Amino acid sequence: MQDTATLPDVLAGPILRHINQENFTLWIATSQPLTGQLIIKSEQGDKQSINIDEHSCDRIQLGEHCFIQLLSIKVALSTEQDYFYQLTALGEAFNSSLQYSSDEATRFRLKSEIDRIWHGSCRKPHHPQRDAIASMDDRLAEMKSSDERPALLMMSGDQIYADDVAGPMLAAIHQLIDQLGLFTESWEGAMANSQSALLDHPYCYYQREKLLPQDKSNQEVTDSFFRGARKPIFTSAGAHNHLITLAESIAMYLLCWSPSLWPLINWQSAREKIPAEYLARYDQEKQILDGFVRELPKVQRVLASLPCYMIFDDHDVTDDWNLTRGWEEAAYNNPLSRRIIGNTLIAYWLCQAWGNRPEKLQDLREDTRHCFTPVGIEQHESLIDTVLDWQEWHYCIDSKPKVIVLDTRTHRWRSESSPGKPSGLMDWESLSELQQELIGEDSVIMVSPAPVFGVKLIEVIQRIFTFFGKPLLVDAENWMAHPGAANVMLNIFLHGKTPPNFIILSGDVHYSFAYDITLRFRKNSPRILQATASGFKNAFPGKLLSWLDRLNRLFYGSKSPLNWFTQRRKMRIKHRRPNNKNSRTLYNHAGFGELQLAKRIEDVEVLVHASNGETIRFHD
Repeated sequence: MQDTATLPDVLAGPILRHINQENFTLWIATSQPLTGQLIIKSEQGDKQSINIDEHSCDRIQLGEHCFIQLLSIKVALSTEQDYFYQLTALGEAFNSSLQYSSDEATRFRLKSEIDRIWHGSCRKPHHPQRDAIASMDDRLAEMKSSDERPALLMMSGDQIYADDVAGPMLAAIHQLIDQLGLFTESWEGAMANSQSALLDHPYCYYQREKLLPQDKSNQEVTDSFFRGARKPIFTSAGAHNHLITLAESIAMYLLCWSPSLWPLINWQSAREKIPAEYLARYDQEKQILDGFVRELPKVQRVLASLPCYMIFDDHDVTDDWNLTRGWEEAAYNNPLSRRIIGNTLIAYWLCQAWGNRPEKLQDLREDTRHCFTPVGIEQHESLIDTVLDWQEWHYCIDSKPKVIVLDTRTHRWRSESSPGKPSGLMDWESLSELQQELIGEDSVIMVSPAPVFGVKLIEVIQRIFTFFGKPLLVDAENWMAHPGAANVMLNIFLHGKTPPNFIILSGDVHYSFAYDITLRFRKNSPRILQATASGFKNAFPGKLLSWLDRLNRLFYGSKSPLNWFTQRRKMRIKHRRPNNKNSRTLYNHAGFGELQLAKRIEDVEVLVHASNGETIRFHD
C-alpha cells in the first residue's frame, strides 16, 4: 500500500459539468474526503462561498484512498459574464495550474444561447496521433475573450476504451489499484475468479481473450475469417487487455483524465510482469503513452474550464455492446461477461453520467447507496443488476437551442426474426419519447453517438455482411441497419411538427463529415445538418477511407439514381466538402469538431480542428 503522505490530494478533476442559472456541478476524485469551501466569484467581484459538506457534496468511496465526489450546488449565476471558481482545500499551487493567463482562478462562462459548441468522441490513449483535447487547451489559451469560448463541450462516446487497453496502461492501472487500495472483488465460474487471481494469472497481460467467456455461436465465423482463433463474446480486436474488474475501470478513468497519478508508477516493475513475447509491443505502446501523459495537464485544464457533457458508446463498456439480440443473450446469460459489462457501466455512471443531469440519477443513487461502504462494495451482483436495469441514461439540456442527448445502447429495438440481425439503435418507445421532446421546438441539437445519416457505401457493405449473418465483422451499427428504427426515425423528420432547424451531432466512426439534408417534394422542408467529428485520439485507416470516400461519391452522390433504392429516398442529402486537397467528403485525422451556430442551418459553420493544428472548414 502506498504511503498516504506521497499520494496527491486530487486523483482526477475537477471537471466542470452541468451548469445553468441555478445549478453548478463539479466532479472530482480525491485521496481523502474533500473539505473546505467552493468559492465562485463574478467578474464584478461578487462572491459566493459554499461549504463542502453532506448537503453540497455527494461522496462515494471506492477504495481506502479513493473518493469520487459530485458537488451539485444551488447557486445564482447570470448569463454572459465570466465567473471564477476554486476549491480552497486544494491549495494555491493546484488551483493556479487550472488557470489561463492572468486569470485569478479557473474561469467559466454561462452563455444565454449556444453560439458555439465543441464536440467529438473516441479517445484511445495509445493511438499514435496527438490528443485533440490537449489541442483544445492551445486554442483556449490563445483566446482574448470568453465570448470566443464554446458554450459547452459535448463528448459523444468512447471517452475510454475499456475493451482496447495498452499493456503499459493496464500495468499502471494495477499499480494504482494497489496504491489507492481500490476495493477488490471475486466472482464464480472463471479461470481466474478474483482480482488477485487475475493479477497473478499468466494470461493477465496481452492474453486476456483466453480468460474471457466464449460464445460457441461465433466459432463458424471465427474459423472462416480468423484462421481458427477462438472468438470471445467480447468482439473487440483489442480484447487482449480487456478491463474486467470495477477497480480496473475506475483506475483507467483516473489515469485518462489526470496527470497527478502517473509519477507514482514504477515502470521498471511494470515491465517485469510482461511476458517476453510481448515486450516489443509493450515498449512501442509505452512510447506513445508517454506522449499522451505529457499533455494530461492540458486536458485537466480544459475539462475544468468548459461545461462538459457526456454519453456512452460501445467502447466505454465493450465493443459491439448490444449489437444484436444474439450478442445480448450470450453476454447477459454468462456470469462473467455480465459482471464485466456491469462493472464498466458502473464506472461510466460514477465518472461520466453522474454529472450530466445529477437529478436524473438520484433514484439510481438512492437504490444503490447501501452497496457503497467504507470497507468495500456490498452485494456486488445486486449493484450490477440495478445498473443494468436503469433506463434513464439519456437526458436533455434546457438551453437555447435545446440539446437532446440520446441513449442508443440500452433501448435497442431487437430483431424478432433472427438473433443475428442488428438491433435498432432505439426502440419504438424511446423514439416516441424523442418525438415528444421535439414538439414545439423551433430548433434542436440532437446528439446521436452514431450518425443518423452516415456514409451510404459503408452502410451498404455492412448490410451485405448482415445478409450473410456476419454483422459483428463489420460493426453493423447504423440507424439504417434495422428497418423499424430507421423508418420511425425518418418519419420523425417527415413529421409536420419536426423543428424547422435540426442539427445532429455524432462521432463513433473515426472520421469527420457534414451533410445538409432536406425533404424531397416538400415546399417547407425542415433543414437538417448532420455534423460528425471523430475521434479525439483515433482515426480510420487512411488508404481504405480514401477509396471508400471516392466510391461513395461515385455511387451515392446527391444526384445519383441509386439513392432511390435506399431508405433515404425521400430525402436529398448534400455533402459539404472539407477545404482540404486530400479529402473529397470525409476528413481523416484526430481532432475535435466545432459548430458556429446561425439562425439558418445553411449558415451554420462546421469545422474540425485537427490535433496537428490544422483547421478544416466544411463548405457547400
